[in-house]
Amino acid sequence: QVQLVESGGGLVQAGGSLRLSCAASGRTFSLYAMGWFRQARGKEREFVAAISWSGGDTVYADSMKGRSTISRDNAKNTVYLQMKSLQPEDTAAYYCAAAKYGSNWIREDVYDYWGQGTQVTVSS
Repeated sequence: QVQLVESGGGLVQAGGSLRLSCAASGRTFSLYAMGWFRQARGKEREFVAAISWSGGDTVYADSMKGRSTISRDNAKNTVYLQMKSLQPEDTAAYYCAAAKYGSNWIREDVYDYWGQGTQVTVSS
């Protein structure tokens, strides 16, 4: 069982930056690939970024390439999402998720555990 708790969301002006964190419980964090998704009000949840268990492989949604960096610290059981040049369309609840198996990290059904989300609001 893995429990995930996101933090770092908040209100930021357009063009600003935020770093989201996702702290995981359990001793097997390093066995899981980790992903970030987001869901804007009235829209479906969408993939943002993912990172392999070792941190050696990452993948990003086209909308976030060049504006975000996913990283992890397995010693701290934490995964991060650094975002910059934020725009109002980035406003959403951001969720982290953990996947033990599978490699198609863009798909939600690969993930076994989900956090409760942290809200990011970007004002214009």
